[in-house]
Amino acid sequence: MNKLSVIIKGSISLLGLVSVGNFMAAPASAEQAAARGAVTIVRPSGSSISVSGEVTLPSGAYYDGALTVAPTAGAAGTNQETVTSLLITPGTVTGVATVMGSGNPFLDAAAKALGDATAIEDQAAIIRAGAGVDGLGGLE
Repeated sequence: MNKLSVIIKGSISLLGLVSVGNFMAAPASAEQAAARGAVTIVRPSGSSISVSGEVTLPSGAYYDGALTVAPTAGAAGTNQETVTSLLITPGTVTGVATVMGSGNPFLDAAAKALGDATAIEDQAAIIRAGAGVDGLGGLE
């Protein structure tokens, strides 16, 4: 009987009991496109851990291509098994509407500067500068 218990525990450990679920919003929908992924690990002790993630796009855009969800587990088959990463790769972004301009040259210049900024620090500085007393909206 003890040998059977070891075989069952070993089989459960080898299976890992990792479940991956994912879905993607339909590109034809006028709603916001989103790619979601989740992983749940059930450990041999019966405890579990779940991690989920989501990548969204603004209205008018969608993902074109295959959705890939790739979880990575650490300490597999043990009671300390955990999710070390969850990579969600939704495909190519398609259908982003072009900005026509606001009619205000200052706002258009600020929007262009924000779009051209490559470093997060530069983007944050532009956003903070536009968020003054009335923000950039006070110029309209």
